[in-house]
Amino acid sequence: MSRWKFVGRTDELNRLLAAVTGEAGRGLFFSGSAGIGKSRLLREGVATLPSDRYAIWSIAASATTAALPFGGLVQVLPAEQPQGLSPAGILRWALDVLQQQAAGRRIVLAIDDAHLLDPPSAALVHLVARTENATVVGTLRDGEQIPLPIRALWTDDLVEHVELTPMPPAETAGLLAEILGGPVDAGSADRLGRLSSGNPLLLRELVHAATGSEELKRTYGIWKWTGRLELAPNLTDLIDTRVGQLTDGVRAVGELVAFGEPLGLHLLNQAADQADVEMAEERGLITVMQHDRRTNVRLAHPLYGEVLRRRCPVSRTRRLQARLAELLEQVGKRRRDDLLRVAVWRLDSGTAQDPALLVDAAVQAFTRYDVPLATRLARAALDADGGSDAAELLATILMFADRPDEAIDVLDAVTPEPDDERRLCRWLTVRGMVSYWGLSQESTVEEIASRAEQISDSAGRARVHAFEAIMRLHRLDTTAAVRLSQRVLDRPAAGVAARELARSTIAYVQAARGELTRSGAAIAQVHSAAASWRTDMPYLQLALELARGTRLMLTCDLAGIDAIVADEFADLAGAGDFRLGTGYLAILQAYAARLRGQSDTAMRTSLGACAVLATSRVYAGLAQAERAQSAALRGDATQAAAAMAEADRTHAPGMAVLYPWLEQARGATLATSGDLPGAVKHLGDLVDRLRADNFAGHEVHVLHDLVRLDQASMAVGPTCSDGGRRTVAQRLAELSERVDGVLPPLLARHGRAAATDSTTDLLAVADDYAALELTVFAAEATAQAAQRLRRQQSAAANDARERLAGLLGRCDLIRTPALNAGVPVLTEREWQVARLAAHGAPSRAIAERLYLSARTVENHLQRIYSKLGVTGRTELWAALRSIPGHEGGDVG
Repeated sequence: MSRWKFVGRTDELNRLLAAVTGEAGRGLFFSGSAGIGKSRLLREGVATLPSDRYAIWSIAASATTAALPFGGLVQVLPAEQPQGLSPAGILRWALDVLQQQAAGRRIVLAIDDAHLLDPPSAALVHLVARTENATVVGTLRDGEQIPLPIRALWTDDLVEHVELTPMPPAETAGLLAEILGGPVDAGSADRLGRLSSGNPLLLRELVHAATGSEELKRTYGIWKWTGRLELAPNLTDLIDTRVGQLTDGVRAVGELVAFGEPLGLHLLNQAADQADVEMAEERGLITVMQHDRRTNVRLAHPLYGEVLRRRCPVSRTRRLQARLAELLEQVGKRRRDDLLRVAVWRLDSGTAQDPALLVDAAVQAFTRYDVPLATRLARAALDADGGSDAAELLATILMFADRPDEAIDVLDAVTPEPDDERRLCRWLTVRGMVSYWGLSQESTVEEIASRAEQISDSAGRARVHAFEAIMRLHRLDTTAAVRLSQRVLDRPAAGVAARELARSTIAYVQAARGELTRSGAAIAQVHSAAASWRTDMPYLQLALELARGTRLMLTCDLAGIDAIVADEFADLAGAGDFRLGTGYLAILQAYAARLRGQSDTAMRTSLGACAVLATSRVYAGLAQAERAQSAALRGDATQAAAAMAEADRTHAPGMAVLYPWLEQARGATLATSGDLPGAVKHLGDLVDRLRADNFAGHEVHVLHDLVRLDQASMAVGPTCSDGGRRTVAQRLAELSERVDGVLPPLLARHGRAAATDSTTDLLAVADDYAALELTVFAAEATAQAAQRLRRQQSAAANDARERLAGLLGRCDLIRTPALNAGVPVLTEREWQVARLAAHGAPSRAIAERLYLSARTVENHLQRIYSKLGVTGRTELWAALRSIPGHEGGDVG
């Protein structure tokens, strides 16, 4: 693996450089644990200093030179030292040597691992730090004995002393992306970051091990850690060096914590000798922390647990886990997590004999969306004769683990008798869910409907009807879906989960129809009842998120999307490999980034969603559609077309209700490929389809897509009573009175302004878009105004270009048809001349730079001014920056 590019640590690097180049010239020492990145940070900082201003000596102290006088400075001082000088005289001589070699430049002494300096070298470093024309910077390792002259550097206020903290998650993900040559799945980056604790050296070793065992795989350009952690020998050696040799008692403490963390201190003291517990804490093997009213113990580093667990013999492992379970059972399972912990310890130790315990634990794991753990526990419960309850639970979990065929086999092995209605209704709903969404069998809806009529139990029938309703919703039979859902809500005997599932169905339909206020109220009601339905139906969260996410996207509530992406469910779903949850939330995140103009984030996140959902057909097509939109935003017609092809391939017929998003993406794909007539026709047909389906909430967005393509005056919809057809702008105005929220009136104003060529209104609309963080829409409305002003040869055109340049400056690369429309085409030579002129270069200098005559440069400039609609150089800078993809940068 090649040397990693330096990533992150921007604040620390700036602080180091300021310590050297600032007026005070105070030095700086970074301290931290081994591998935290101190040495690399020091090297990177020193490497940026110009050698004509600074005389730089880089010193790497080591244990081999620590016993030799001036051994630490052997790379700096001459080999021969003058004889007969006192120790103080030698120090003055050494300082004079450095001053002579510096030749008037400022001395910079950079010492890596300064704690390993021999006493004379440490004294000289202290003397240099006190010199007026010198700065000392360096690194120290935590836990080491520091020479007194070095410690005096900050106690005497000669240098700053800063503790270098672990890399934050964002920088860790950036470092991973750099070394792997592409973005990393968020869950994989999070796990690697947690295992390394933000330590670049440990992170490097983990990636070495993962790539060596082919556990890192790339899907849709996203790296994902798919396998078991392998600990390479050099990684275990590194951990052994940190932990050191452990006594049997201390090792037992570490093993107990490794299998039980977080482990209550009172339990640990019962299971191990208290003196060994104290020694383990003193050695830095464990940490003791207060959590609420409980004192918990954890290992000091996640990798310690990996090593201790793997080195522990199987027989001892099972004995320790059984002991932990016994201890917690003796003191009582006081907290909700205690049940789950006991069940896992019992299962892993081979002492699990109570299927009810395993079922309850599997339910608890599933309510936390930990799919792998829930699968293990539910399967163990079934193997322990847990019966139909265990089978139905396991089948449900397997459905969300993308294993529907296995789920069907489990269910068919426990088919209930017709007269056992309680079991029958639950079995029907689970089997229907697996069959419809897992196996894409649309006939499931009719089968469920037929069987429901045979159930006499009111609560059971309500549960089946709630499932039938949401299936019909996804099949686009919205009228029946609403009718069935309302029937469930009107049935007093209906259970909480059935009622809230029905309410989620209605909330989705309300959002699609533009009844966004009512939809929001229904969503809030489902959310408020979560504690009552989560244990019974954890996957109802998906129905809730689909309704909530659809409403937020249709209202363009980007702050609301940010909130649910950062909510507890997102963390649980990511940690528990609940792919439908993480995939859908990633789609929402990409949508918000796209409207903000953050095309890099939108593309990366949408690709991540595609990777997560690659084995599932539920939201796979939607993820590919968002990827197509992100690619279209960047003007990448090839990737947009590829994504749409994948959307068509992976989109399940049973997810027909999502068609507005896919067809909108198809329109964007056609437009970015240059087929504007095809895009306009497609979007016009989509408007008609949405109108027929009464999806006004979606229709306003598709009409707005036509406005963005400058088709505000295009006729849409059926012929009216006056014999004419409404224009896009007129239809938007009609819908703005029906569809809730602040957005529809704003879209209608945009349509009206574009239809009437009102540049003042277009710019006002752009300001309102910008206030909502809809930066792409703001830039496009401003571009439309600028194009009209340029055609009118208005003096206000330059101001519009300045505003457009400012909006584009907030975005990553965006190249939409609205931004590209009317953009003048400059030759490569004209671009070179224009950029140099915009940066203030006179014509003669441009001529010399490009090997042209001054007259030729002036001729080029006149053509450039004419094409851009500007009067001279003063307007050139804004004109160039207002062209998508050309920010007026220097000539390459």
